[in-house]
Amino acid sequence: MTATIAAAGTGTTARAGVEVRLENLRRRYGPITALDGLSLTMAPGELVALLGPSGCGKTTALRLLAGLEDADEGRILVDGHDVTGQPANKRGVGMVFQAYSLFPHMTAWQNVAFGLQMRRVHAAERRQRAGEMLELVGLSGYANRFAHQLSGGQQQRVALARALAINPKVLLLDEPLSALDAKVRARLRDEIRRVQLEVGTTTLFVTHDQEEALAIADRVGVMQSGRLEQLGPPTTIYSRPASAFVAEFVGLTNRLPGTVARGAVDVRGTRLPLVQTDVPDGPAIALIRPEAVSVLGDANGASGPLVGTVIATVFLGATSRVTVDLGDVTVLTQLATSEAAAHPAGTRIRLAIRPDPVLIARDQPAGEHR
Repeated sequence: MTATIAAAGTGTTARAGVEVRLENLRRRYGPITALDGLSLTMAPGELVALLGPSGCGKTTALRLLAGLEDADEGRILVDGHDVTGQPANKRGVGMVFQAYSLFPHMTAWQNVAFGLQMRRVHAAERRQRAGEMLELVGLSGYANRFAHQLSGGQQQRVALARALAINPKVLLLDEPLSALDAKVRARLRDEIRRVQLEVGTTTLFVTHDQEEALAIADRVGVMQSGRLEQLGPPTTIYSRPASAFVAEFVGLTNRLPGTVARGAVDVRGTRLPLVQTDVPDGPAIALIRPEAVSVLGDANGASGPLVGTVIATVFLGATSRVTVDLGDVTVLTQLATSEAAAHPAGTRIRLAIRPDPVLIARDQPAGEHR
């Protein structure tokens, strides 16, 4: 019996994405609650990245959607159909794992065609489909190579082609880039996004890498203790975090002591508006991004609450991260590398804080940055 697989790839018509709904999912492992009422709706063709520290529940959510584990409570709907009780092989899901999981005795095209073989697709159609998928991921010239003849990045692209070959309704990516070096990871991250946009498959991407999530996703969900702390576009997650946890987890954040009064916070002589205006008056920790701290100029012999000494500079390419000791606290500022070069270690400089709305925290000591 020959199954008909709708084409998606180079020179073919892409599948329209489907809506995915996770409704009030709960999952416990003995006394540990991995998911605590998670609800998430993914629009057709959308790529959502779940981001968070180890143990936050992001991988559990992906495994429940894949059908690899069962939820204790809640429902999973794919394209309007309740798949909560269905086995993994009936859900129309393609999955790419952290480990490449390629069959070592098979060539690249045989690995890609394996899922089609299990679905009893005719041999000629399998070969054609595998070729299309390898071309989609830029590996058409490597079809007859075995896994040990491919680099790590090439193996992961074969794994992606294999997941897409069955034309899944939903694509699941479980930290697929974490085993690769930084340069390959960045290149493959962009490749995954290109392929996902071209094919149009609704995709859930799980990662602990902030840069990865912010670069690749339509929306990012930041998780903590089995719950979504915030879900939104990457720019919103970074520039308008909904909580102190999100602000400190996504990107680097200065934690500077201040005093809240009359709907604003005074930090070292600078009055800053608050994101949440109903914060009670009193001592607080202001969470300030490095790029909101600028250098006014050298300050040899001067003093003041925002005068300090450069103690380290980290070169990041076009920008550099400069650490300044203010005496009782260190502050990170992000500058153009040309500007940072004008203030080497040991230089006394005067800083300014841009009056952006800030979040405050009162639960940890001040004087630290993450």
